[in-house]
Amino acid sequence: MTFMSKDDFSPALRKYKLVFLGEQSVGKTSLITRFMYDSFDTTYQATVGIDFLSKTVYLKDRTVRLQLWDTAGQERFRSLIPSYIRDSAVAVVVYDITNVSSFEQTAKWIEDVRRERGDKVIIMLVGNKVDLENIRQVSTLTAEKMARELNVLFIETSAKVGYNIKQMFRRIGEALPDVESALNETQDFQKVCLEKASEPHDDKNYCLC
Repeated sequence: MTFMSKDDFSPALRKYKLVFLGEQSVGKTSLITRFMYDSFDTTYQATVGIDFLSKTVYLKDRTVRLQLWDTAGQERFRSLIPSYIRDSAVAVVVYDITNVSSFEQTAKWIEDVRRERGDKVIIMLVGNKVDLENIRQVSTLTAEKMARELNVLFIETSAKVGYNIKQMFRRIGEALPDVESALNETQDFQKVCLEKASEPHDDKNYCLC
């Protein structure tokens, strides 16, 4: 475990807000935890309100800081969501491939994002829990079709086993140049960079640490 240098917190480092949306228990927190700490907590605890984490990502042409906002899926917290979508650069809309209802609700989440951000946002649809393929309720083809129709990115993942987690953030990172403006957060947060990576990547110019 290494701490980032002061340069990583300089004003020149562009910051992008990623907000994670979706129904309760689809794995939003688990996706963030796997990406940040390369770990998975088998004990489920619902997110209460909003949680925030920050991670520096090294792309081929620049370094950016991703600010990951984990939102609660429970209905009683829905009124808070628009304010967190409003200044986001990326919306990650997550569903559980074993729960067709959670998939059906993604269209509403995407609609909420576009109502607040219009076209000034990258949206990624994420089908989580592919480690539970034997009880899958939402086919990959069905989700791909929806993603095409709604003009959003799409990927399937497993936070539990770490499948496609880095690929998900890599695709988001590659799409970021299309975003015209970055966040101007006044608060700064300490960022821990973990050197251990569970998924190999051949591109030496790209680092997710």
